[in-house]
Amino acid sequence: MKTRQKDRGVPDPRDPWNEITAGLWMGGHHWTDPLGEGHAAVVGTEFGLVISLFSRPGHGPDPGIEHLVAEMPDRPLTAGQIHTVQQLARTAALAVRTGRTVLVRCHSGYNRSGLVVAQALIELGWETATAIDTIRKKRSSSALNNRIFEEYLTTGLDVAQLLIDLDTLT
Repeated sequence: MKTRQKDRGVPDPRDPWNEITAGLWMGGHHWTDPLGEGHAAVVGTEFGLVISLFSRPGHGPDPGIEHLVAEMPDRPLTAGQIHTVQQLARTAALAVRTGRTVLVRCHSGYNRSGLVVAQALIELGWETATAIDTIRKKRSSSALNNRIFEEYLTTGLDVAQLLIDLDTLT
């Protein structure tokens, strides 16, 4: 399955990952330093839970670290994929509530991870607009540049899932 769309004209991330709120981090599998040098974002034991929406061998986490992998595309999702996003967001929110550190990552750490992190923030009681704005401030202004994902969030994932299910029936 192809999971990543071609470059949308957005810059590479400047950090491997960023803390969005206490204990909840968002990142990708690569980043570019201030000198323009590219680096792999490899997770070791920095986090108690890693959720990967894109995976690549050799990028961690270390053995013994809980790692949930649910590869999905950076394009319109199926109802089942939206359900998976909801489950992962609930898992991330529960982990944060219990004091664990969580990294949600995808390829660049902008869209798929942004969708799950925003929904986790919503699960933690945040308003949708505040969640989206905070992600863009803390990770990158390029975060959630996939407007479909932003629309899923503003519509509500339950409603988006129902609408997609209806669309597949016609």
